[in-house]
Amino acid sequence: MALLSLIVALLLEQVRPVNPHGAAFQAFRRWTDMVADNFNAGERQHGALGWACAVLPWVVAVNLVFWILHGISPILAWAWDAAVLYFTMGFRQFSHGFTVVLEALRAGEIDRARAALGQWREERVDEYTQTEVAKVSIEQGLLGSHRHVFGVIAWFVFLPAVCGTIFPGTLAILLSGPAGAVLYRLTALLSEQWGARDDEEFLQFGGFAREAYHVLDWVPARLTAASFAVVGDFEDAVYCWRSQAASWLDPLEGIVLASGAGAIGVRLGETLHADGSVVFRPEIGLDDEADVEHMQRAVGLIWRALIMWMMVIGLTTIASWIGS
Repeated sequence: MALLSLIVALLLEQVRPVNPHGAAFQAFRRWTDMVADNFNAGERQHGALGWACAVLPWVVAVNLVFWILHGISPILAWAWDAAVLYFTMGFRQFSHGFTVVLEALRAGEIDRARAALGQWREERVDEYTQTEVAKVSIEQGLLGSHRHVFGVIAWFVFLPAVCGTIFPGTLAILLSGPAGAVLYRLTALLSEQWGARDDEEFLQFGGFAREAYHVLDWVPARLTAASFAVVGDFEDAVYCWRSQAASWLDPLEGIVLASGAGAIGVRLGETLHADGSVVFRPEIGLDDEADVEHMQRAVGLIWRALIMWMMVIGLTTIASWIGS
């Protein structure tokens, strides 16, 4: 059922992409703003309490609906799984922006590529060179595939099953159904909304949201990196992962980027031209500077990794049926 839910959710999202600024996401942002207004006293422990109030009620509510529907009919529970995954994954939220930039660069329209990348990242990229546009697009695409697809799948399928095996009972019940996917996605959103702010008011309060996402993402980031290595250049991916990932500002992002860059043979990171100056970043990857060809390789890498994940889930499902 998990595999079928994933397939349906991915197909629905291709036909009608989820709007990241739609009603459901706006409702969550209004909720988290209200929580912050009531709990933010500038301390880390207030951030922990605020995170629990902002995220856990939604996780419990989604799973409660799952169990109610499951009691009525397993088909209804499966449909609920697919609906929740449709809103939590968002494959098109990163693939559409990537495709627009790729097509613009392929046509030699650097200004249109910059405009598309700036809209995608919601920042000014007017001074980026063609290589920098391609490089940042690959970085954004690799990270987007992890945050919007592989991380959600990991918490929906693999990690709840592992937790349920190690800690049977209450934890297995709490993380069954779509609870893991909702927990991961909302924690990621809250990390962006609270944890990414550097103003003094949110420095401590938002720190817990950022740390909570890093805890939840510790295993998924490594699963994503491992899948990139398996379906790409394994030796270079592992080498970059081991030798370069820790140098990135966010080590978990570094793991995904280093493995992905090594898998397709491209150099990421390095310098960017912005605001009349040069921004220096660690070098990630090997071999050539980024171009349209490497962007196309990144697309293939992500799709191969996704197919591999679906095959593993399918084989796991078949094995469980045989074992039962």
